Amino acid sequence: MPSPEDVRHPLRTAPDRLAAVRLGIAHHYGWAVAVTASADHRVVDRRRIELIEPGLPSAPIHHEGGPHLLHRSGEPLDDADLAALVATVRASVARTASAALDELAAALPEPIDGIWLRAWPADFPDDITVLRRVPYEARADSVMYCQVVADVARGRGWAVHSYDAKTVEDEAARTLGERADEVLRGPRARLGPPWSKDHRVALAATIVAT
Repeated sequence: MPSPEDVRHPLRTAPDRLAAVRLGIAHHYGWAVAVTASADHRVVDRRRIELIEPGLPSAPIHHEGGPHLLHRSGEPLDDADLAALVATVRASVARTASAALDELAAALPEPIDGIWLRAWPADFPDDITVLRRVPYEARADSVMYCQVVADVARGRGWAVHSYDAKTVEDEAARTLGERADEVLRGPRARLGPPWSKDHRVALAATIVAT
């Protein structure tokens, strides 16, 4: 896992060049790459943000409540104990994401217009007994991060949008046409590394999602 210093490289532009600021998030268990872009798709800020406090399991359902013995740190948790652990983790994610987004927003020259997160099914279950079973346990923690970050964003009055991580780069390329390579891959040359697939996905999301 890269260190925060390896990933966080904010870039300021003059305020009068920004008509709107859009925030794309490509998240993992416990952390995310956040790319902020102007309305004309210029990268304004890129950084790694933390999404959970130290000492807590970053994937409580998959690692502590799922059927895979390899992932567990101890004896299997029953439904009540797993539900309590998930509640603790969700509260930590809310606090950590809130602090990270506050820090990001304060560093930007313009207010955030909206946030783009990976899509999750509207009917995704929330019952812990169901979530710990296949096929839900493999996605439950990822969905949890999206739900909590979305709630934090809405609390700040930001519009919440979603995107399909598997197709968003191709969709953005079709939208951009001849500018696709310059917009999606150009930042690596202009800003220097890191500019990974996560960065491209986060940027692409702000281009095509509505």
